[in-house]
Amino acid sequence: MVRQVDTRAPGAVEEEVRRIYRDLFPEGDPAFVSRAFEWAGQCFSGRYADYQAIDARYHDFEHTLQGTLCLAQLLWGRHRAQAKPALTVRMFELGLLAILFHDTGYLKERDDTEGTGAKYTLVHVDRSALFAQEFLAARGYGPGDITAIQNMIHCTGVNADLPSIVFRTELEQTIGFALGTADLLGQMAARDYVDKLPILFAEFAEAARAGGEPAARFVTYTSAEVLMKRTPGFWEGYVRPRIAYDFLGLYKYLNDPYPDGPNPYIGRIEENIARLRRQFAGS
Repeated sequence: MVRQVDTRAPGAVEEEVRRIYRDLFPEGDPAFVSRAFEWAGQCFSGRYADYQAIDARYHDFEHTLQGTLCLAQLLWGRHRAQAKPALTVRMFELGLLAILFHDTGYLKERDDTEGTGAKYTLVHVDRSALFAQEFLAARGYGPGDITAIQNMIHCTGVNADLPSIVFRTELEQTIGFALGTADLLGQMAARDYVDKLPILFAEFAEAARAGGEPAARFVTYTSAEVLMKRTPGFWEGYVRPRIAYDFLGLYKYLNDPYPDGPNPYIGRIEENIARLRRQFAGS
């Protein structure tokens, strides 16, 4: 059963991920999930090295928790479906670290006092991969594990060039594609997704100002209203094909029950899209 969890409560998400981890891998490290969440919490709350707490208002810690919950539930569903290649405890752990660190590229150092971390929107994926390398290498993770985590992180972002990622195994690719799927579904299925779209526009606008003319050409929305009007098209024209084809339809492992039951994430997204269509009907 795909449980609904309040992603505003980090402890609730952590407990659900821990439950899934224990169910999948009774022999696994009982402290791993708590340790991973503590590390992410340190980073996003300004308790790591010379970094400030996250100040991007859309890509905040809850955004990371939304994706983290979705990824754990997707991998749990895939494992229960006995899909091949089989999930291993190590690759689950690396996937969890990748999703927890996938937006650390929005973090600013202490002496970075201009604007918010949203100014890094266009480069945040690469920044996240470097941040994860710095943080995890200091905690004993070797080059192979870090490369896997970085490959998974590079599956996120609307500009992700998936064919350019040199995955070392099929399972590594599968978890990377699951992470990319979860990053999209977790946020778009959120109860307040529609309400937060103006905040997302503000992040895009800041990124355009910070990046100059090249960034301004990339950020094509001229107002929050335009972004909201175009979101149904973004869902139908980008996200649906992305998760169905580029990410190999892994979202179906969230069907409850698998394989033919309803998909709670898709259902909540379609409710959000219907709300936007009603809001802008006739305009």
